[in-house]
Amino acid sequence: MGAMLVFQEVTKRYGDKRVLDRIDLAFEEGRCTVLLGPSGCGKTTLLRLLVGLEWPDEGRILVRGAPLRPGDLRAHRLRLGLVQQEGGLFPHLSARDNLALLPRDLGWERDRIDARIEELRQLVSLPADALARHPGRLSGGQVQRVALMRALMTDPPLLLFDEPLGALDPMIRFDLQEDLARIFARLDKTVVLVTHDLAEAGFFADRIVLMRQGCIEQQGAIGELIEKPASAFVSAFVRAQRQALSTSAEGGGE
Repeated sequence: MGAMLVFQEVTKRYGDKRVLDRIDLAFEEGRCTVLLGPSGCGKTTLLRLLVGLEWPDEGRILVRGAPLRPGDLRAHRLRLGLVQQEGGLFPHLSARDNLALLPRDLGWERDRIDARIEELRQLVSLPADALARHPGRLSGGQVQRVALMRALMTDPPLLLFDEPLGALDPMIRFDLQEDLARIFARLDKTVVLVTHDLAEAGFFADRIVLMRQGCIEQQGAIGELIEKPASAFVSAFVRAQRQALSTSAEGGGE
């Protein structure tokens, strides 16, 4: 498979600060790429560029070989599904109505919308009665399951996740990790996932892209980052993450 998306020499500035500095990066079709790094490293900005919420100051983004242009944004966004940390659901709408918004805008018939919702409800293991509730009456895990359903409603080839599990408690987070991995394997989508958690990155990723201060420090499988760090920063980042995981495990056993 080839690259679905390619960044070529992409630079993004906010004022005098370069938040992305000449990024060259390809996202392969059917693979899961995890953008990893500490706060402020540029990973969320990179995701916003993928969505078209930001635009490069220099360089270009290719979508299946063609440069992405402002006039292409609506069509581009219809080819992707986005899942945010807090779910991003409209609080005044039921889960079902949140799911139906885009399909209605695209002119889908009600029967088609209902059939797709039921198909996805079963895929993500959401209780049927949750569809009638508003987001404020759903658990954190249920909100994220609905958000995933919404991202999948029109069957886009690209899925983008911005720290989707970061706000969940550990047990719910573990269950959702297992379900997401199963869904990724079943649907064969191109996935880009942002996280600051090395263990989560290793759980999902075909490839990890570790970022620092707007640059790519190292990319590859988790074993490469651990066993063959490309810099002192990579070594320190991995060591800090593993120490945090060890401390958390020790605390949980007390």
